[in-house]
Amino acid sequence: MATSEAVQESLVMDCSQPRSVAAIKFENLCRSFSEWADVRAVATTSSLHFVDRSSLPSDIVLYTDDDEWSTWKKIGDEVLHIELRKWADIMVIAPLSANTLAKIAGGLCDNLLTCIVRAWDYSKPLFVAPAMNTLMWNNPFTERHLQTINQLGIILIPPVTKRLACGDYGNGAMAETSQIYTSVRLACKDATT
Repeated sequence: MATSEAVQESLVMDCSQPRSVAAIKFENLCRSFSEWADVRAVATTSSLHFVDRSSLPSDIVLYTDDDEWSTWKKIGDEVLHIELRKWADIMVIAPLSANTLAKIAGGLCDNLLTCIVRAWDYSKPLFVAPAMNTLMWNNPFTERHLQTINQLGIILIPPVTKRLACGDYGNGAMAETSQIYTSVRLACKDATT
């Protein structure tokens, strides 16, 4: 359906990559998407070593694993991963680590991020932007995991080739934030026309 009115989307941004330069780009992604959508961010425990909460725009709430059950006291209370899944129109996981990719492909849900994915309504777009070492990216397990998430309808924003944080040169660096932003916006624009 085409519309001349601005569409306000709700977006969950997730950072799953521990010990990664890509996790540092998380702030830029949140900032870019917040100009277009209401953004709620989720960071895994490991990624918090790289996410500076104070550098996020003030209107973005950052949720962590500790928030998952902090407000839940009894049956009938809201559960955060379910509420975020209901609220979001779009989900973007950037950067997506090899570990979190494997968890998603295997259906594991042992943290807030993977619980949201496990509860996700796949009629709504879910994008992933992997970031990992070249040998991890080229690993046969990664290929299997990518096939599995593709079958779910998860949209891959592929990594790029460049010098990686570990010093290796090869494919596996997270796509530039501008590419991720453009890919998501174009896919959402196409869905509304």
